Amino acid sequence: MEIRNKIWYFAVALFLLASCTDILDTEPEGEVLTEAQKKEVAEMIPERLSADINGLYSVMGKQWAVYGDDASRADDFGYPAVCLSADLNGPDMWSPDNNYNWFSVAGSYEDRTYTYANPYIRWGLFYKQIKAANDILASIPEDTDVQLLKYYKGQALAARAFDYFNLAQLFQFTYKGNETKPAVPIVTFGMTDTKNPRATVEEVYKIIKEDIDNAIALLEGFKRTNKSMIDQKVAYGIRARVNLVMNNWAEAAADAQKAREGYGLLTRDDVAKPGFTDVSASSWIWGIIINPVNITDGYECWPAKLSSLVGVGYTTAVGCYKCINNLLFDVIPETDVRKGWWVDANLKSPLLEGLTWGNLSGQDIASGQIVDVKIPFVPYTNIKFNAYKEIGNSDNASDWCIMRAEEMLLVEAEGKAMSGDVAGAKTLLESFVKGNRNPEYVCEATTADEMQDEIWLQRRIELWGEGFGIGDVMRLKKNVVRFKTGTPSIVPDAFKFNLAADNGWLLLRIPQREINSNTGIGEADNNDGGALPKSGDGAGLTDGVVVK
Repeated sequence: MEIRNKIWYFAVALFLLASCTDILDTEPEGEVLTEAQKKEVAEMIPERLSADINGLYSVMGKQWAVYGDDASRADDFGYPAVCLSADLNGPDMWSPDNNYNWFSVAGSYEDRTYTYANPYIRWGLFYKQIKAANDILASIPEDTDVQLLKYYKGQALAARAFDYFNLAQLFQFTYKGNETKPAVPIVTFGMTDTKNPRATVEEVYKIIKEDIDNAIALLEGFKRTNKSMIDQKVAYGIRARVNLVMNNWAEAAADAQKAREGYGLLTRDDVAKPGFTDVSASSWIWGIIINPVNITDGYECWPAKLSSLVGVGYTTAVGCYKCINNLLFDVIPETDVRKGWWVDANLKSPLLEGLTWGNLSGQDIASGQIVDVKIPFVPYTNIKFNAYKEIGNSDNASDWCIMRAEEMLLVEAEGKAMSGDVAGAKTLLESFVKGNRNPEYVCEATTADEMQDEIWLQRRIELWGEGFGIGDVMRLKKNVVRFKTGTPSIVPDAFKFNLAADNGWLLLRIPQREINSNTGIGEADNNDGGALPKSGDGAGLTDGVVVK
């Protein structure tokens, strides 16, 4: 009984203190646990670490995840906010330039100003999850033979790899050719030195690969209870993305194939209506599950910024809709069901047929108005993302997709093409698009480079709005092309410019908060290339796919 009480005391103290500090005292004093005691507790009652595991995942979809609810920033809602910024940094998404646009700095590239909140949110979110992962890893003995602890360790390692991978892509150019350039600091548990300079791209990718390789091994046999958790297939998917960026083509293809095993592809009928809000979808491999009780403000969450069909939102209420660039829209064939994910220049889409919203039905949904709820769409408004449960719902508790089988199929196809199997890649791509999106699709590519460009086009269509916009541009070393000279553009003037692939302004700046607290990074160590673009800059640039 005495031993059991001691264990219980340790456990309670452990979890009361876990979120309070990064640095633990090395000697016991009062109710402070030593590192050895924490590990002893974890080893004896590992199931109590489940609270920390839940915390590891909850930060990704939390309202006010970085700044806290005292700030109540409408652009601080976890990983979906990062994804929205990434797509608005890219060539294919735009939003009206008005005072209600919380992400205008991503469209204008003013988010490269190191004192702004938007880049700090992208920095702070991933380092917050890295801290949670480090806390878990520090609580688990290195040589543990407890299976549950191995599963916890695998999840923490995979999450940390995911975080460093995202950071590396935002704060430095892509891996290949930039291995020795500065990326981001590597943070380990218990680090007391406030001098932590930026590690090189190669050093960051080294820890990414080590973490994800170990995670895959540790997660063998793990059966998760819901899709918000990282299992071995998710870990394979993360490694597939990493290998794609590193140009490890064959490995990327193999990992992507393993990641999507057992998952279906959304059919043509599945995507012929607004959706992408429910983690139970057959193709979703990994997602953020959002409960209505966790949405305390319907305006400060992702559906309010991205869905055009919500009962409460900056989109519908004030017209801050998220729209597709007409340059991309115009190259989508009329026979492709995905063209209906956006209304056209006349506010028409086949996806609206048969739908009702209040007293509006069919095509009138786009052009109609609902007092105090919705104003008319603008041309090229997206209807890809539904509201929670049904059109007009104001709960805004929609799930967020982090990884789905269609993305993994496209990774697999690109990996095959670039590793020499052009024919196999072509067959895989044609089978997917022809069978699930456009029955008249024919892939005309005959070389690896042509296949890579065709797959990028399919990624731009298929994954629009899901956060891959600027990441694909950077890894493929493409120009950001938002307008074409001589072609009418609907992109607002503030966002209508092109950027060359080597323009230093593509890189986010290390936030001022980090510079103030980390003596290893001074202002002179920050990214400093390029200059804030102006409307019309970069005229004549092409991307070789949409604008040739």
